[in-house]
Amino acid sequence: MNICLRSVLVLKLIVTIQIPVQGQNAPPGLDAHVQRVMETFEVPGIAVAIVKDGKVVHAEGYGVRRLGQVESVDKHTRFGIASNTKAFTATALGLLVEDGKIELDAPVIAYLPWFQMWDPWVTREITVRDLLVHRSGLGLGQGDLMTWPPSDYSAEDIARRVRYLKPATSFRSAYAYDNVLYKVCGVLIEAVSGQTYDEFVRTRILEPIGMTETKIGYRHAMDDGNVAGAHAPLGGMVKAVNPFDSNSGNSAGGINSSAADMAKWLVVQLDSGRVSTDKRLFSRGTTNQLWSPVTPIPIGTPAPELVARHPNFQGYGLGFRVVDYEG
Repeated sequence: MNICLRSVLVLKLIVTIQIPVQGQNAPPGLDAHVQRVMETFEVPGIAVAIVKDGKVVHAEGYGVRRLGQVESVDKHTRFGIASNTKAFTATALGLLVEDGKIELDAPVIAYLPWFQMWDPWVTREITVRDLLVHRSGLGLGQGDLMTWPPSDYSAEDIARRVRYLKPATSFRSAYAYDNVLYKVCGVLIEAVSGQTYDEFVRTRILEPIGMTETKIGYRHAMDDGNVAGAHAPLGGMVKAVNPFDSNSGNSAGGINSSAADMAKWLVVQLDSGRVSTDKRLFSRGTTNQLWSPVTPIPIGTPAPELVARHPNFQGYGLGFRVVDYEG
């Protein structure tokens, strides 16, 4: 799974880099650069989209969908976007704020009265915003064993078991990335909206943007077969492996999308929620909430291949990690 997830991160980096583009053409040397990225991260295939001035100026696939097979990656090939899903979940909560159904700084128990953390005081104090910004006191990845290896737990089953997770630090004192509270977000969205998480994201985000190739959950991602396989290093070699297939984690990492669709998502995010000249998906105020850092993230020593992009600061907003680029 590491290799598969790594390819998603590479896609995200390439999509968001502001590369000078002449007209509607890709920048010189892009193909060679992508090939080097594939070799560095040992991925069999990758999809790239470039957005400039609110337009998609380039979208293309490289390599193959799965090792040992000949089907090529194209701009319509679906990849599991893993934790990039969290930005969709945060945006969904932003829409519920605009609907007047929730407040980001209201306690979670206002919407899920049964929800509990380990500490009763934290149970009373933890807010919707806290669920999104990795400062709850839980340790890195704490609670993931309820999802992986795959279990029969539903998202609500997992949310109800958060109270058994003993915190690693005090509340709001440190950054530690988790998935489990994003699963709580999915349950909260369902409780407040009256729709399933999948239905809400599809009808309120994907369909208005026109992200017709994007699917929630791996089983739905296989609908037309144009899907990138999962790969991992095994015995010193990269090999195809079975994908992670659990619907309980959809709100934390269950979306599958293509470069063509993710470019549409990027256009909307970069234009503060505008879908067209006369239509918005969400307000500029919601954009400011999503992209404003809340939790500082310590800056460590980067991997050798990422030294050139070493940030000067980084923080976590609502579903987005915010960093400077070549600052």
